[in-house]
Amino acid sequence: MDWNRPGKLLRPNPDWEEDLFLTCVVGPVERARLKAYVEDVKQKKPRKPCYCQDGSPGVAPLMTLNNGRTIPSLGLGTFIGYDYQGVPLPITTYDTRRAVETAIDAGYRLFDTAYKYKNEDQVGQAIKNKIAEGVIRRSDVFVITKLSNHCHAEGAVIPALRRSLQLLELDYVDLYLIHWPVGLRRDGSYDETDYLDTWKGMIEARARGLTKSIGVSNFNQHQIDRIISLSKMKPAAVQIEVNLNIQQHSLIAFCHSHDIAVIAYTPFGSLFHRRAAYGAPPPRTDTPVLRRIADKHHKTVPQIVLRYLVELGVIPIPKSVTPKNIEMNIEVFDFKLTREEKDVLRDFERNYRTRNIKFWKDSPHYPFEK
Repeated sequence: MDWNRPGKLLRPNPDWEEDLFLTCVVGPVERARLKAYVEDVKQKKPRKPCYCQDGSPGVAPLMTLNNGRTIPSLGLGTFIGYDYQGVPLPITTYDTRRAVETAIDAGYRLFDTAYKYKNEDQVGQAIKNKIAEGVIRRSDVFVITKLSNHCHAEGAVIPALRRSLQLLELDYVDLYLIHWPVGLRRDGSYDETDYLDTWKGMIEARARGLTKSIGVSNFNQHQIDRIISLSKMKPAAVQIEVNLNIQQHSLIAFCHSHDIAVIAYTPFGSLFHRRAAYGAPPPRTDTPVLRRIADKHHKTVPQIVLRYLVELGVIPIPKSVTPKNIEMNIEVFDFKLTREEKDVLRDFERNYRTRNIKFWKDSPHYPFEK
């Protein structure tokens, strides 16, 4: 595999979370580490999960799921957001495809999408293109997609996954998630299907080989515990919002105690001025204490935040369509934060959700604080 293929220049999409980054210092030591990693891959040597002392910049170490399969410890998110009615914001044609292609060239191997994002076809096309170029094999990449809210009936799960696979042009996905515990009918009313019944459909999808692993997204601790207690298979992973303003220490600890991996969406939260909602708590990219930590490590503030999440034991999935930002977001495995630095970052916790989907709050399965 060629982990150093240059990315193509893209036109930035201002709707995506990104910022102007400082230059990352990459010298002979970092290149030597990358070369050593590639040699290990060729020889199929096992890699340490997450807390690697010898992490190689540009390549995320692997973590092991509770079913024995592995997942990269950082990936690319592809979602740009909802409007006030819960409809995904429009994306510019081919932006997702080009972003995924750039990410593959930069060493990413984990890609997160969903049927609701309406970009599964672009993610799949990018992977198909890079396989055709000989850059990757299908087995090299970890693809996540998610079940639509409109397909919570047990019998609707497999047809929904087959539709996603058709769009992705894949025979299977590596992880299939129930996107929300809230089910919806086509007319917008709530589908009262118990998510335990939905979970039975997920288990059957895994049994048929349509997905290698199954999990949930945006579920709270009670809902996750109910699945663990009342079904024959626990989730392999849970995807939730984790950033400096909502660090989810209790939920992360609960998941880890049950050997469930945690994937962190919106890892930058309100870090960027132009993306922060009115009244959103600090920090921002120009917060002095964060700049000092970043300068010490010759990194950017977003890289410091991503490294902090990695050291919390979660899998961040930052999103961008700018090649430089895509490349730099994964350059977080060649340094470690001190205890004092992590204490500083921990103090920004405010239990503030960037993604608070309040238009479903009257659902009996609404997962967040009302």
